[in-house]
Amino acid sequence: MRGGFPLDDAAWSSPWRHRAVGDKLVLSGGLLVTGLVLPVWPAAVLVAGVALVALLGPARVPGAVLARTVAAPFVFIGIGAISVLVSLRWQGGLSLAVTDGTRQSALAVLGHGTAGTLAVLLVAATTPMADLLGGLRRLRVPEACVDVAGLVYRLVLVLFSTLVQMSEAQAARLGYRDRRATLRSAAALSVGLLIRSWERARRLEEGLAGRGYTGSLPSLEPPRRTSLPFVLTSLAVLGALVTTSLLVGGDLSWATSA
Repeated sequence: MRGGFPLDDAAWSSPWRHRAVGDKLVLSGGLLVTGLVLPVWPAAVLVAGVALVALLGPARVPGAVLARTVAAPFVFIGIGAISVLVSLRWQGGLSLAVTDGTRQSALAVLGHGTAGTLAVLLVAATTPMADLLGGLRRLRVPEACVDVAGLVYRLVLVLFSTLVQMSEAQAARLGYRDRRATLRSAAALSVGLLIRSWERARRLEEGLAGRGYTGSLPSLEPPRRTSLPFVLTSLAVLGALVTTSLLVGGDLSWATSA
């Protein structure tokens, strides 16, 4: 199940790859809750900073990989913040307005979204999908849900690789030399990818049936022990973040007003 996406490759090569999934969930989940529940200032800023330092520091996620990964989520967050920032008013005609309330709401969307994204990436960039699926099994998630998630992930990797190969082949044949050729190539690429996705899914189903699939796909997982120093350090960092946020930002009513 290895390979395909730069973030997945970074997870396989991360020094945190061999840590227990639960240990990383303590830190990532704690940062996520802290960044979403506590005041935007300073909680979201502190959470984003801690997550970024952990990603680029101990987790050793390449900066280029992290930048490409967060580009799309940050664009989505930015669009959402802009849509909240600008309000429509009718005063003799339709007009756009920016008020203190919309400005505060936009900053809340921007801060919470950024902090939450970086907190989730702390697990995604250090834990391969195989380990995440194993963690779901240990949490007693139904086997059918875990197997479907693993199969879909694997199918997405295969289809992404197929998409890259098909687009490179079209480019080599001058399939994108002008606007008309680009539209024709894009249509052919969409149709070809749809047909291949159905074919891959059918072959996957037949392969599982041929191997006697009965509702479970067990896999060997290396034993991993919980690191008490790592968990205690994570709890200490989270405690410091919560204390600082409450002292600087006030009580939890800030979060609801933001």
